Amino acid sequence: MLTNERMAAARERCVRQPDAVVATPCVHSRALSGASGADVYLKYEHCQRTGSFKYRGALNKLRQLIEQQMAPTIVAASSGNHGLAVATAAKVCGLSAIVYVPASADPAKQRAIAAAGATLITVEGDSLLAELTARRAAEDRDAVFVSPYNDIDVVAGQSTIGSELLEQCPDADMVIAAVGGGGLLSGIGSAMRAGGSQAAFVGVWPAVACSMYRCLQAGQVINVAEAPTWSDGTAGGVEPGAVTLPILADVLDEQWLVDEDRITAAMRWLAIHEHMIVEGSAALAVAPLLERHPAVQGKRVIAVLCGRNIDYERFQTALQQGATAA
Repeated sequence: MLTNERMAAARERCVRQPDAVVATPCVHSRALSGASGADVYLKYEHCQRTGSFKYRGALNKLRQLIEQQMAPTIVAASSGNHGLAVATAAKVCGLSAIVYVPASADPAKQRAIAAAGATLITVEGDSLLAELTARRAAEDRDAVFVSPYNDIDVVAGQSTIGSELLEQCPDADMVIAAVGGGGLLSGIGSAMRAGGSQAAFVGVWPAVACSMYRCLQAGQVINVAEAPTWSDGTAGGVEPGAVTLPILADVLDEQWLVDEDRITAAMRWLAIHEHMIVEGSAALAVAPLLERHPAVQGKRVIAVLCGRNIDYERFQTALQQGATAA
């Protein structure tokens, strides 16, 4: 379903129109290369508009609705980043947006969604419950639900990252990124494979909250119990019928799990050595490098820093825990 034509159309909507996505840099990290035994490049998606890669998928989806001469109310569900992306893209497109978030979502992300002009509704429960609640609300309102990952046009928007990487680092041996619902690596991997890349694609999960990982192992969507994680952007169950499950099953070469103390240690390392504030989901891609994972040795590796939207006090706590784990 994620065809070359669909990905090319996403590039037109996201890159070549006003209020476009940022073509984020892919920057060589001398410090991380030395620490990991790999030749490491960091893809700066935390510098994307709205502070995460999610703006790409949201903008592509909403602009497609405009092309279809639809001007609906947009309903979304999110732990934060997708909601902020939808709220911002809706404002750009002249649409109204309602965003459902789990009550446990990062307060900084909730404030940012509301500030972007969306109506914010909290749900007592996890990200999957917020998603299912939002879908029902969209049906009741005759609105359009925009999934954070279970929408092929959202995934096509994320594929624009892969198109950029083909130009920025065409000889990459490996691409590492966090996985929640799977839209990020589904898009990147599909675009790079279509462009002839021979890179291996590695998905990383927090060990305590790895729903899609377990679904991939089972070959179908299953219910998975999760515990709280520093990688709140990837947390939550997988929606039945997720379009990303078969794409990931085809694209992923490696699937790795990371403990919580390694996530905070990676957040702290990036703050000290790269002077970056990133959220836990971004640190997921760096944690295996700091552990000098055998698979990365001597390879040219791209680690995708997927977002920076974390409450500052929570970030300080992560740094303190990271110091203990280091």
